[in-house]
Amino acid sequence: MTTTTISLTETFVAVQKASRTIPLLDVSVINQVLADLADEAVAEIDFLLSENRKDLARMDTDDPKYDRLQLTPDGIKAIAADIRNVAGLNHPVGKTLATKTMPNGLQISKVTVPLGVIGIIYEARPNVTFDVFALCLKSGNACLLKGGSDAADSNAAIISLIKRVLQQHGLSEHIAHLLPPDRTATEALLKAVGFVDIIIPRGSQSLINFVRQHSRVPVIETGAGIVHT
Repeated sequence: MTTTTISLTETFVAVQKASRTIPLLDVSVINQVLADLADEAVAEIDFLLSENRKDLARMDTDDPKYDRLQLTPDGIKAIAADIRNVAGLNHPVGKTLATKTMPNGLQISKVTVPLGVIGIIYEARPNVTFDVFALCLKSGNACLLKGGSDAADSNAAIISLIKRVLQQHGLSEHIAHLLPPDRTATEALLKAVGFVDIIIPRGSQSLINFVRQHSRVPVIETGAGIVHT
């Protein structure tokens, strides 16, 4: 077992441990964390843009991924608005979907619960780092984020804001963790059976196919192309 594998296993353990604390949180705490993160994103626009420019400097402006990688002041404000929208959604955990009484009188209920730890593998879209954290926290899950190397500095800047807000609320910074932007981390995440409950690839069809073919962890496919049809 390599040193990298050992260190990532320790990370997986820490994130799994943190995931078990989220269902114990009051809904108001979760919503406040998200509201504060939205405020933090707007307050740190200059910082986010400066880190994003480091990524942009490494990419050819003719590359189709350049526009997806680029952050703008208006774009960050829109991201913050989306985070606030997530905070305003009804809490999805603990809802009774169905009840049934068995012939022997036993009552059975179907209740919504968190998945636990969600691994997200995505490409050059730093906004996904914000989006995934907001949706995972709202639904009671911890997240392991595996962004592409193209957005390494942008993603690192964003996760630093997320961890800062978590710490301000006395919460574990391991509720959200950004993995190193290399293939070794991807391979470790795909093999993290017993630590990661589900993996969601977000990106090109080739990325989705790779994750589906190599993951030992259950995969939810988000689709590629014009999925809204």
